[in-house]
Amino acid sequence: MNFGLDRLLSDDAVRGQLKGRRVALLAHPASVTKDLGHAVDALAACPEIELTAAFGPQHGMKGDLQDNMMESPDYRDPVHGFPVFSLYGEVRRPKDEWMETFDVVLIDLQDLGCRIYTYVTTLLYVLEAAAKHGKSVWVLDRPNPAGRPVEGMTLKPGWESFVGAGPMPMRHGMTMGELGLWFIDRFRLDVDYRVVEMQGWAPEAGPGFGWPLGERAWVNPSPNAPNLSMARCYAGTVMLEGATLSEGRGTTRPLELFGAPDIDARAVIAEMQALAPEWLGGCVLRDMWFEPTFHKHVGKLCSGVQIHVDHPGYDHAAFRPWRVQALGFKAIRRLYPDYDLWRDFPYEYAFGKLPIDVINGGPGLREWVDDAAAGPGDLDAATRPDEAAWEEARRAFLLY
Repeated sequence: MNFGLDRLLSDDAVRGQLKGRRVALLAHPASVTKDLGHAVDALAACPEIELTAAFGPQHGMKGDLQDNMMESPDYRDPVHGFPVFSLYGEVRRPKDEWMETFDVVLIDLQDLGCRIYTYVTTLLYVLEAAAKHGKSVWVLDRPNPAGRPVEGMTLKPGWESFVGAGPMPMRHGMTMGELGLWFIDRFRLDVDYRVVEMQGWAPEAGPGFGWPLGERAWVNPSPNAPNLSMARCYAGTVMLEGATLSEGRGTTRPLELFGAPDIDARAVIAEMQALAPEWLGGCVLRDMWFEPTFHKHVGKLCSGVQIHVDHPGYDHAAFRPWRVQALGFKAIRRLYPDYDLWRDFPYEYAFGKLPIDVINGGPGLREWVDDAAAGPGDLDAATRPDEAAWEEARRAFLLY
């Protein structure tokens, strides 16, 4: 199997179209070739390609910054000498003067298949800047490790943010190249755009169901994305960033678990199973203990629930991470009606709104959790039309 970067490097005809043009690269630590060479070095070694600038997204080109709203500086590449501009520092959109340093930008970002993952919004911002300045955008496509399934409420008008670029559900089921096509159509962008497609990507095939297990090494696209299990769970567990519960930051299994010092994980799992066993398909919930070394509940023993999606019986089609985590919240609210569940702090530069609502693109999920009379059927009734509408809306832009 070849990713977009591999195709570009191996295809003389494709690579030749960059000759004589100044090239910029938007990348991060997971922007690697099949032999784990970084895109910066691989492209700089091509005589046809003149790299004149690079861009780093959230967590930086180096992928060194752990948390949200930790900003990366601009710097010069210590080996190749060109400037590296931060799209998660002083600004989140490219500055006008930065756009004058190149003719075509190559975007080589490993995504996790979730609307809230900020590389999606960075893609849109770069497309908008390229349309304004008459620049070309090439996406060197990579797999969506969460595969094709769709889940979650559609972002509501007025709830756009850096973790919500447009009206899509939490789990979008598209690649970055495909999302670029959708953005261009949705926002009517006049931009020279090309997807360097993958070869041999089979998102419905096991055991990876989106990620080519056994063929490609996993490299963290962000510090707390250490493996495929996290990528599968992320469209649900990311909601924990808006909750007082730990999502496992400060442990070796971030965003695959949730817990706190003052809950009973066994009771939570039993309540989840009693409320909506049909939402728990494909995964196994296991009660466990953990003590975060940093972040929420640091140094405190937490009773937790780990969501296992790496067992032999894993069912990709049945696993619905957004509903699993929603059910976890609901179970805690039923067991502990007065639990201080929702965090209140500025989240990804969306001020004056609860983080859980920013994450979900509206208040619907939180309102369902907090409404004692609302059951699983109510959330399904509110969500299924959104999911069906997205399945149809994305159809014209799927490349694989």
